[in-house]
Amino acid sequence: MTPVLFRDRRDAGRRLAAALAEYRDLRPVVLALPRGGVPVGFEVARALAAPLDVLLVRKIGAPGYPELGLGAVIDGADPHVVLNDAVMREVMPSRDYVEAETERQLAEIERRRHLYRGDRPAPSVAGRVVILVDDGIATGGTVTAALQGLAATRPARLVLAVPVAPPEVLETLSGLADDVVCLSAPSVFGAVGRFYQDFDQTTDEEVIGLLAEAAARPA
Repeated sequence: MTPVLFRDRRDAGRRLAAALAEYRDLRPVVLALPRGGVPVGFEVARALAAPLDVLLVRKIGAPGYPELGLGAVIDGADPHVVLNDAVMREVMPSRDYVEAETERQLAEIERRRHLYRGDRPAPSVAGRVVILVDDGIATGGTVTAALQGLAATRPARLVLAVPVAPPEVLETLSGLADDVVCLSAPSVFGAVGRFYQDFDQTTDEEVIGLLAEAAARPA
């Protein structure tokens, strides 16, 4: 039987924040992967007195097989594209297809950015300590792309922080971040939701509300 580790995402965020306390004085920026990572990141940012924002990542699906990722587009001042070389060699999509799909995902990122952030500017991350937060990791595909994209922005230190993840995935991701903070790494994993008592889907409205509340906090 899988042990329940966290009551909900906010509970996980508070516990994760305690494990990240050493970063408070370094004035970090907290970036959460929406939607589920935002309630976790909200609690981390509040405890560390840090700005909170979302990091939008969209998969570039293969022709006819949208669930098979050719790579991903990562939002930012200069959106970054990360391609999976192994999948690209196997599928061999045309350049026109990759460019068109990239543009389509950039448009979706723009839509979601406006939905979640409105007119608020994104926090600058270059030269800052950046803490990337999610509610958990299963396979690590999205987080891998996110870390690679963030590394290109030249943060002073890149930290991955999650409540729960498989140990083998954490080992792989450790090479992409300066520090990895994970509260639990069960050898028998399955799905992230198994470790939460309440893992209801986070809504867009909740994301918008939490980001607005975080933005209204005194700097």
